Amino acid sequence: MSERNRAAKEGIRARHRAQRMATVPGQRDAAGAAIAVHGATWAEQLTGATPSTFCAYLGVTPEPPTLPLISELHRRGHTVLLPVCEPDRQLSWTRWTPEAEFVRSRFAPVLEPAGPRLDLSVMASVSGLLIPATALDLSGNRIGQGGGYYDVLLGSLAGKGLDIPLAAIVFDAEVLPARTIPAEAFDRKVPAALTPSGLIQLSAPS
Repeated sequence: MSERNRAAKEGIRARHRAQRMATVPGQRDAAGAAIAVHGATWAEQLTGATPSTFCAYLGVTPEPPTLPLISELHRRGHTVLLPVCEPDRQLSWTRWTPEAEFVRSRFAPVLEPAGPRLDLSVMASVSGLLIPATALDLSGNRIGQGGGYYDVLLGSLAGKGLDIPLAAIVFDAEVLPARTIPAEAFDRKVPAALTPSGLIQLSAPS
């Protein structure tokens, strides 16, 4: 990545992190409830209301809350897998239930579910993937949290020819005009944003 693009991405990430920190609990609670409604509808559209498997993540303050969505997917009979950070920016996956215990990751500043871990091969049975982002633009470009785990994951999925329906979860104001976010040739585009206002279609994945 060029230094110019790196600096531009860091500026966007810092600005939106500051905006997230300024949100109040009531705003986040309302956002989480709305994301759950729209995310569950998306899941139903993908599966025809047939119980399936979805990968998600635990969004904690100041991120958009995802626990309401995870809980609703589980209530509707879906299996929900949450990520566990591994060495070399790899992710494994653990099944979530309402009784799940969370522990601090050894590799990243996040909470992870305790339990048996599943490797990348589980992705062959996944109907939808919900990932974090700090911002997206209408061209499908994404700024993550800076750890690079999901960049590695998306690259691995593409390498295996797995075209899993994908959406990144952000607040409404974090969907930016097209080509706002610098993109490198190796960046993987995100096809949809899941926001409190609904699902927004972005660029087709590259």
